[in-house]
Amino acid sequence: MKGSHLFLCLFSMSWLNLMLTAGHKIFHFGPCRISMSVTEIRSGFTAIKANIQARDPIKTLSILSYPHSLHKVKSSDRCCIIHRLFNFYVDKVFKHCKTEDSYINRKISSIANSFLSVKRKLGQCHEQNKCQCGQGSAEKFQQILANYEGLNVTSAAIKSLGELDILLDWMEKSH
Repeated sequence: MKGSHLFLCLFSMSWLNLMLTAGHKIFHFGPCRISMSVTEIRSGFTAIKANIQARDPIKTLSILSYPHSLHKVKSSDRCCIIHRLFNFYVDKVFKHCKTEDSYINRKISSIANSFLSVKRKLGQCHEQNKCQCGQGSAEKFQQILANYEGLNVTSAAIKSLGELDILLDWMEKSH
């Protein structure tokens, strides 16, 4: 019996070590703990960032940075806001980010697949009622949605994708 516990412990530590060396980090969003590879997402985004941001016709507006959209999010609201943001990116942003460049489209698709995987994990945590959505997270998300919906669909999607580094930086600082 002791041998099986030792094996399970060693296996778990090996698996965790493999994930961490593959660029995976465990993020704590309130009660939700999600494993994801920000390095992989950043790498894909860095490869297309200049191209995507050059396509953004409105440089004076920000969707994620508009006065304090992601600033000062309470730790109790992080789970809810990140769940909503991943749904937002998968359901709205990535669907409208198509270019004539197949390389860019493949990178966008790769990032979208990573987001979809995390969205599922966050959804499971959210469904287990571990995520409590307070008024603060609702207001912040509504501000982001209002910023997005104030633009035409394509411009809003391109701008949101171009601001992906803002979201990733926020996630890592919240980590």
